[in-house]
Order: sequence, then C-alpha cells, then structure tokens
Amino acid sequence: MERLKNKHLLMFVENLYEDLELWYPRLRMIEEGAQVVVAGPQKGQVYRGKNGYPCKADASIADIDDQDFDGLILCGGFAPDRLRRDPQVLKLTKNIHQDGKLIAHICHGGWIAISAGIVSGYTCTSTPGIKDDLMNAGARWVDEALVVDRNMVSSRKPDDLPLFCRAIIDFLTR
Repeated sequence: MERLKNKHLLMFVENLYEDLELWYPRLRMIEEGAQVVVAGPQKGQVYRGKNGYPCKADASIADIDDQDFDGLILCGGFAPDRLRRDPQVLKLTKNIHQDGKLIAHICHGGWIAISAGIVSGYTCTSTPGIKDDLMNAGARWVDEALVVDRNMVSSRKPDDLPLFCRAIIDFLTR
C-alpha cells in the first residue's frame, strides 16, 4: 500500500548526520510511496554520517522551493548544528511551518527548528542535550518517545524511530 503516493518530503543532509535518523525515515517514507528529496549544501556531494554511512545529496539546498513539499523531516546528529547556520535552511523550515505543513524533528534535529524560530508555544521532545535550547526558545519540553503538537512531530532518539515514522505517516494521511 502506498499511502503517501503523491506526497513530497524534504530532508537536509550535512556531514555527521545521525545515520539511522536519516535513513530509517527516508526509506520508510519511500516504502509508503512518498518522493523524498535529500538536500545538502552541494547537489551530488556525498556526506558521511556519524557512523560513516554515505548519503549523496539529491539537490542543493539553494535550489529548493518550499512550495514543492508537503513536509520536512529533520534528522539529528551534529549536522543540524552546521545546517542551522544556512539562511536558506532556516527560510525553508520557517516557510514550510508557516504553511501548516509537517515539521518532524528527532534528536538534535530540533536545533534547526529552534534557529528557524518556530518552536515557541509548541510542546516537543528531543535528546536531553538540547532540552534547554528548546525551552529557551519558548517550547515546552517533555521526555516522551513521541510528541505531536499541531503540525510538529518530535522524538528523542533512534529507538523512537518506529513511533516517529508512524506519526509522520499518520499526519500526512489525515
């Protein structure tokens, strides 16, 4: 069954991404029929995860139009700390959020949402390492495997990926 057949999802990649948090959702969404674009600083560049797994960027972040996507999935690792310094990453994240589309972040992926200024007033979760960052940005942080608040889906760590992906699919099929 391809429940996400006409859905288009965006993910960002940069070196030191959390391998499972990029690949598990990417493959799970493709399995459901979604078209998933992984954008990096340079199209065609190969980026290495924290555990060395390669990911080739399908597109350049600079060439992405937020209107082409139904949602954004932000994986963790240390890549989000680099990505949140890119004004285009922040603009895309903010625009997708303002359109009421899916924003899903796991682990350190919340750093991008924080820097885009979109977490204030939301309840969410993350790795405890960015708990203070989320709270200082105006979010209500809870230590739960999955939190869904309006258009924001969040989880803490790789162990939460089954719940995280199920919630993404549920959001996109409602």
